[in-house]
Amino acid sequence: MILSQIKLVVSDLDGTLLNSKHEVSSLFFKLFEDLKKHDILFVAASGRPYYSITEKLNTIKDDIIIIAENGGIAMEQKQLLLSTPLNTSRLVDITKIIDANPNIHPVYCTKNKAYFSNKSSVQVISTLREYYPNFDTTENTDAIEEDIIKIALYHAKDSETYLYPLFKTFETDYDVKISGKYFLDISDPLANKGHALNLIQQKYNITPDQTLVFGDYNNDLEMLKLATFSVAMANAHKNVLAAANYKTKSNDNFGVEVVLKQLLDTKANFQKR
Repeated sequence: MILSQIKLVVSDLDGTLLNSKHEVSSLFFKLFEDLKKHDILFVAASGRPYYSITEKLNTIKDDIIIIAENGGIAMEQKQLLLSTPLNTSRLVDITKIIDANPNIHPVYCTKNKAYFSNKSSVQVISTLREYYPNFDTTENTDAIEEDIIKIALYHAKDSETYLYPLFKTFETDYDVKISGKYFLDISDPLANKGHALNLIQQKYNITPDQTLVFGDYNNDLEMLKLATFSVAMANAHKNVLAAANYKTKSNDNFGVEVVLKQLLDTKANFQKR
């Protein structure tokens, strides 16, 4: 990888920048300071909500751009760059399937809060609150007054096996994405990380040749296409491994940090010439 031209680094969080304990390494924060010295813009792009991303990256939140809810929201220094709410025309149909299956646990995501089903167990809510720490429980969607940005569906066994077959019929109207081992997300067709990243590239006049992107799951595919330097984690879904131009170590083996170190070394050597 020849990385000397990179001006923009974009990373997914879960399964990518975060390890399996949902932690960001101290090494990343050190490398981030060096990225700033080289005027490299950093974007955190996640299926998590904005408030959860800022919790994980609290010390640098004012120095980065955040793509949240898989691209449904983009923020820069508390300025809203993009918001794409869900068209609720088929919400009743989606809810019928959810209500008919007790193993499907919905999360209705708004800009500032998530809503869990009050039928979800304490154990399920404990799992969901790692990703959605600002939440209420609700009996039905009619009680939600804010715009719904995304519906995240959780299954304790496997989203690809147990959720996607039930909801793929909605792909004519929505973006239906397997976003993790246990999650499937339903969003507006334009609420994807690629659409949000394209907006940022245009704003800063940055090309795909100047963009480095890390990802691990299907909700990262659109943004990987916008980077010449697209990197799949070793633990990535097979679709991501096939789509990315490069591969790095797993999220538990500092895969992002390895490449960032290589980027910074390349930048330093290039400047010495």
